[in-house]
Amino acid sequence: MASGFVKGPERVVYDGYVIKVAVGEFTAPNGEVVERDVIHHPGAVSVVPIDGDEVVLVRQYRAALGHDLLEIPAGKRDVDDEPLELCAARELGEEIGMEAASMVKVASFYNSAGFCDELSHVFIATELSPVPAAAHGLEEEYMSIERHRLDDVPAMIASGELCDAKTIIGLLLALRQLGR
Repeated sequence: MASGFVKGPERVVYDGYVIKVAVGEFTAPNGEVVERDVIHHPGAVSVVPIDGDEVVLVRQYRAALGHDLLEIPAGKRDVDDEPLELCAARELGEEIGMEAASMVKVASFYNSAGFCDELSHVFIATELSPVPAAAHGLEEEYMSIERHRLDDVPAMIASGELCDAKTIIGLLLALRQLGR
């Protein structure tokens, strides 16, 4: 059921490298006009690379947090009209130096729908083989690649070692798909 809100005009207050911040006007069903901050993001892909009984993860610095985070490979959709599967394959090669013979999309989700329109797409990659890695950006240049046993993933989530939403979503879907 639709809420009855009507989106009005927006004014951009910041247009940056990754995001655009706007203040939008919205009319509520009772006629009241309200303003809300809205962040526009081009969207992202993430990939759960499965290699036998292991998952390949990356540990990289996240500026918004001020520390490293253990994650599945991921990146923003920054090439116009690039198909999702190609974007995911590109990110897999850039971040962990692997390509997948099989890449299956398992979910799409909004990261923070209360203020941001970023739509993320999750893939599971199997039948991996090495390709030359090509880091794009300072964070990728200093990231490390880690292999973890799939059987250890639930405990890593429960302990907080894995606390990134896309990573938890992707890994839980992968475990379910693998019947674990």
